[in-house]
Amino acid sequence: MSQVHLLDHPLLQHKLTLMRRKDASTNSFRRLLGEISSMMAYELTRDMALQPIEIETPLEASTGMVIDGKKLVFVSILRAGNGILDGMLSVVPGARVGHIGLYRDPQTLTAVEYYFKMPSEMQEREVIVVDPMLATGNSAIAAVQRLKELNPKSIKFCCLLTCPEGVAAMQQAHPDVDIYTAAIDRGLDEHGYIRPGLGDAGDRIFGTK
Repeated sequence: MSQVHLLDHPLLQHKLTLMRRKDASTNSFRRLLGEISSMMAYELTRDMALQPIEIETPLEASTGMVIDGKKLVFVSILRAGNGILDGMLSVVPGARVGHIGLYRDPQTLTAVEYYFKMPSEMQEREVIVVDPMLATGNSAIAAVQRLKELNPKSIKFCCLLTCPEGVAAMQQAHPDVDIYTAAIDRGLDEHGYIRPGLGDAGDRIFGTK
């Protein structure tokens, strides 16, 4: 079974609390999400492989260790996933970016795909899927299943918030995909929203409601 990594750094939790407040402005919400995403990127890339290169310091020749950012792909589940990308890319600017367009059918709550664009040679790349919320899990499950068709080296899933229902659904569908999150909230309401949550992440990121 996949692991759930709860990222509970005090600064991260402080910023998440500020984001949850209903009176947080669009600008504040977006800025805080970028800051949290940067912090989460450090944990998500903790096990990335390093390779030695020869360099010249101001004093002598030396050997240093670097990652190959071009082997990493951040995959955003549109549209809310884009709110996480800037923070992630500020830490790993050489990473590639893919997009999956999914919307949730309001009646069935199932995910419907409308867009899919990935970098080439995905079988050589490590993938981190980003979406602020893992609620019912339907969108995340559909996105990961679609990505598995391209046979990447590895897949991780990163979200800001999740709940027991979302974790259980994701683990059942994709027991090989670890989940990274800043909080596991109480549960889902009758409309499939996380409680206490922070509202609709997409609307709050882009100021559309």
